[in-house]
Amino acid sequence: MISKKSVETLMLVVVVVTMASLASGQTHKEYRFTVKPGSSVSLVNPYGPISLKSAAANAVVITAILHSDKVEVDQMQHGNRIDITSHLLPGADAESGQVEYEVTVPADAAVYMRTSTGPLKAEKMRGDVTMEGTTASVDVHDITNAHVHVKTLSGPVMLTNIKGGHVDVQPVSGDVTLTTVTGPNVQVTSSSGKIIYNGDFGIGGAYSLVSHTGDIEAAAPPEASIDVEAESAKGTVDSDFSLVPRHTSLPVRLGSTFAGTMNKALSVVKLNSFSGKIHLRKAPKPAY
Repeated sequence: MISKKSVETLMLVVVVVTMASLASGQTHKEYRFTVKPGSSVSLVNPYGPISLKSAAANAVVITAILHSDKVEVDQMQHGNRIDITSHLLPGADAESGQVEYEVTVPADAAVYMRTSTGPLKAEKMRGDVTMEGTTASVDVHDITNAHVHVKTLSGPVMLTNIKGGHVDVQPVSGDVTLTTVTGPNVQVTSSSGKIIYNGDFGIGGAYSLVSHTGDIEAAAPPEASIDVEAESAKGTVDSDFSLVPRHTSLPVRLGSTFAGTMNKALSVVKLNSFSGKIHLRKAPKPAY
């Protein structure tokens, strides 16, 4: 049996939380939509985070926390398509116009998310995921057999455990880290950000890691089966592996290019930078 004192304490906590929410000007809202397989969701949020997860249901559920009365949520359903937009009112700024979104969708839904400040997060999806941000950080993990498209200005990008899909990451200056990312086509194209790849490059994939001025570091286990080319016009290239040499169209310059194969060369890997350093290194053995 709950004591009278415990009940009074619980009521006090509820009152304090409610008063804090009111004092901060925050408003909580929830939106539910019934959809069929193959639905699509578009969510545009000028300021604030968006977190996406999959759920085993035919519903799209969106929870929004509005930080002030200077922003509204416009929501609309057109058949199997859901559109959500944070509508900034006169006088709104990056703080008062902020909305925090938590989104659950069917795993096969195609989702487009855009925010300036972020962060952007997505996990456990099988549908295509497109994410765009300015300074927003991006964290995508546990995605299977789906296209993942990421565009950022300066926010860091982390992709983890992405399998069987097409991956296209286009940052301007943010660093990109890919861990256990495999698929038929994996492409990262950056202007100045660093690119880090940790994985075995899978089987039968094409991997292109390009940074104009940023460094590229790719770590693979000795059993990786790759055909690799690396070139840095003004930087240096280095490999920890004894690659089997092969003919290449790259101009051969000691310390600036290399090309060769490992094992059965089942995946093609191209590493390219104009002035950054490129290092193909051996991945450390896992600790058991």
